[in-house]
Amino acid sequence: MDKYCWPPESSYGCILDHVNSNLLRYEIHGTENLPQGPGLIVYYHGAIPIDYSFFIANQLVLLGRRCYSVVDHFLYMAPGLKMLLSIMNLIRGSKEECLKILKNGNLLGISPGGVREALFSDKSYKLLWGNRTGFAQLAIDAKVAIIPMFTENIRDGYRTFGDIWPLRWLYERTRLPLVPIYGFFPVKFRTYIGEPIPYDPNVTSEELAKKTKIAIEALIRRHQKSPGNLLRAILDRFDMQQKPD
Repeated sequence: MDKYCWPPESSYGCILDHVNSNLLRYEIHGTENLPQGPGLIVYYHGAIPIDYSFFIANQLVLLGRRCYSVVDHFLYMAPGLKMLLSIMNLIRGSKEECLKILKNGNLLGISPGGVREALFSDKSYKLLWGNRTGFAQLAIDAKVAIIPMFTENIRDGYRTFGDIWPLRWLYERTRLPLVPIYGFFPVKFRTYIGEPIPYDPNVTSEELAKKTKIAIEALIRRHQKSPGNLLRAILDRFDMQQKPD
């Protein structure tokens, strides 16, 4: 299959795709569930979303298709990152900007758990969404389907010290991700894309958010042995058996 490695965003994608293909042997299952047109991808946020980065690189390099992504505001506070974020199609995610991206026929990725889920979820893979429904309202306003997504072993590849109470207390008061992350363990990553939740004008944002949460929790139950285990996740790299979608 042809690969798209120019302009710069595609060059970034090719680098990630090379790492993915030759070092990590990352897998994606369920790509038939991705729409040809616009859609809102909602995913579980690992400590470092390397899995999601591999997914968008895969879409860009193999299909020449952009997938925009909503990221936390703190990334735009870091000096020198603005151009890189732009190349990678990472946006702050105002409602107007997100609607424009979807109405232009693009994919858009959002993790409702965000940084909180990244830092403070654990090997049980619990979703930390609180009462967030903005993503669901966005899908309703844009009249697009929501596509749930989850990556097996992502919590074992990278871990945090989020169970230390003062760090959680500090984050809740400053919203700064001052929690140490460690890892880059050679675990097997498999991303599973679930069946789309279609647009329904008669569903409220609260109901749609609940449906989405149930769909991602179902992916976790089906594809993730809980609690996560580092040794098992590493040994998964040597399991040649074809996994069901």
